[in-house]
Amino acid sequence: MLNISDIKVGKRIVLDNSPYVVVASEHSKMGRAGAVLRTKLRNLMNGAMMDKTFQGADKVKEADITKSKAQYLYVDSDQYYFMDNDTYDQFPLDKNVIGDAPNYLTEGLEVTMLNFNGNPINIELPVKVILTVTEAPPGLKGDTQSGGDKLVTVETGAQVTTPLFINTGDRIIINTERGDYVGKSQE
Repeated sequence: MLNISDIKVGKRIVLDNSPYVVVASEHSKMGRAGAVLRTKLRNLMNGAMMDKTFQGADKVKEADITKSKAQYLYVDSDQYYFMDNDTYDQFPLDKNVIGDAPNYLTEGLEVTMLNFNGNPINIELPVKVILTVTEAPPGLKGDTQSGGDKLVTVETGAQVTTPLFINTGDRIIINTERGDYVGKSQE
């Protein structure tokens, strides 16, 4: 069981028999009143966000989430299909559950599958992915008035701010946690 001092951003907890991940947390103590913890939680099974305030004596159970490797296969309307690398079982996850992951999913990408009570409920992306630029406006020499950056579109349809020297067809490295350009790939 976790005390409110143990509940931090990224911690996975169980509320009402559903796993949640803590997205934001703020400790507060006013006068003689007991400490409270205001949190923003995301349901790992359906992607719904929820605000929850814990009182000083509250305890919650840590979610027993196991991880395994899976491979992204394809998308069919709002269902994204993955295959477990060990059992070769295929399973769909709804777009609402995986959040902004479709911005970085390419066929064959290896992801970490999160399992709760033996069932796949969500995925974790690798920290960095390599994607091909499909659209890039020309970077004009000396055009640094806008800070030397431009907005390009990658193969998944996501838009990323990159330096002016990035062109259509270039392979770039993107940080999936922040959605930022990291560098140009040498592959």
